[in-house]
Amino acid sequence: MPSFQILLLFLAAALLVAITPGPGIFYIVARTLAGGRTEGLASSVGLGLGGLVHVLAGGVGLSALVMASAKAFTLLKIAGALYLIWLGLKTWRGARLAEPTEVRTTGLRRAFREGIVVEALNPKTAAFFLAFIPQFVDPSANVATQFIVLGLISVALNTSVDLIVTFGAAKARAGLARRPSLIDRTRQASGAVMCGLGATLLFARRAG
Repeated sequence: MPSFQILLLFLAAALLVAITPGPGIFYIVARTLAGGRTEGLASSVGLGLGGLVHVLAGGVGLSALVMASAKAFTLLKIAGALYLIWLGLKTWRGARLAEPTEVRTTGLRRAFREGIVVEALNPKTAAFFLAFIPQFVDPSANVATQFIVLGLISVALNTSVDLIVTFGAAKARAGLARRPSLIDRTRQASGAVMCGLGATLLFARRAG
């Protein structure tokens, strides 16, 4: 497993990613605004289970990649750092409160199922996990196990934030729509930190 310092860095980075407003959070807000707290909670859990699909698939695929080529692993880590910088720049430049897509009431079970499908079939989620998690993996240990464990932590953090957002949106539906400037500033700050994290990882020397 990664060292304690690397694990702390991962937790900080994963938490930052989880709390940064993005498509997943806006999807949960839309579900909650349209169907209430119950549908929002069901959608949040569904998104979490959909994320697990990418974690398990990524763990197996990344393990095979590392066993095939150590250079490929290094290239993937560099690509991941650049991806974080790009994501930070995109978050900074696009900082604004997006209008949630209107979602009609669908019921608890359907909201749950659709949450799974939306996340499981989202290629951007798979690409993000494959770019983000390898930054914190020790290639000298079991890569697949590390990937899955770190992925589970990331999914748990994302789902926890989604659940909190659900309760917040259920309590103050109108208030969220009237305060776009707060989310703007949050996204700008998160974008700047992500750029800094990506730059740090890009120039950091790999252990071993």
